[in-house]
Amino acid sequence: MSYAYLGLGSNVGDRKAQLDQSIRILNETEGINVTQTSPIYETEPVGYVEQPQFLNQCIEIETSLTPHDLLKACLRTEQQLHRVRDIRWGPRTLDVDILLFEEQIIDEDDLIIPHPRMLERSFVLIPLNDIAPDFTEPHTNKKIRDLVMLDNSVKQYKG
Repeated sequence: MSYAYLGLGSNVGDRKAQLDQSIRILNETEGINVTQTSPIYETEPVGYVEQPQFLNQCIEIETSLTPHDLLKACLRTEQQLHRVRDIRWGPRTLDVDILLFEEQIIDEDDLIIPHPRMLERSFVLIPLNDIAPDFTEPHTNKKIRDLVMLDNSVKQYKG
């Protein structure tokens, strides 16, 4: 079994329900076992800013899937929750990103791990730090806790 960390985000519809459903769907996928979930954070949109705030969360999984098969499972989960890709960084019912897959570095046309913008995004690093502070990011060789940026716009969601 391998382990991986996924980033989840939603800003359309019942955002919390979308995150909860995505975790359930992923956990019910053969070859995936969700082992940890971070608290949920409410964040401002990035890129295309004329849209509602996001709820973001990170999860840790154990998996027997390859990174490419995990990507397929993530995309299927997005589709099950009616993800539409009209605007880059636009509104979405669900976004599932593979952030880390063990200490692997993958740079292919269809898959880049670690996630290429992970280190620039507090809304990823803060919840990731909640569940994996001692994980060493393979490009920087720094622990997640040392990469976290304080960001007052990322607030824990109280529901």
